[in-house]
Amino acid sequence: MDVGALGQFLPLILIFAIMYFLLIRPQQKKVKQHAAMVSAVRRGDQVITQGGLIGKVTKVKDDNEVEVEIAKDVKVRVVKSTLTNVVSKTEPAT
Repeated sequence: MDVGALGQFLPLILIFAIMYFLLIRPQQKKVKQHAAMVSAVRRGDQVITQGGLIGKVTKVKDDNEVEVEIAKDVKVRVVKSTLTNVVSKTEPAT
């Protein structure tokens, strides 16, 4: 490979490196943080869903689903991956 061919590919390599560090890597970190947050949800946590509902987790049904109380005696089943934020965490029972 001569220097001219390398010079032609260098801008493409630089663009890919910039895209990786500015877009791809931060997105992967965000996905990992969300997965960790979702897996750590437990009963008593106050959560916000993607639909904007704010409620308290009353039961963690299985690996994919939680039961959230959005008003007194009003409970809905929510897929864990649709939780966007945990507003307040509860302390683990001793």
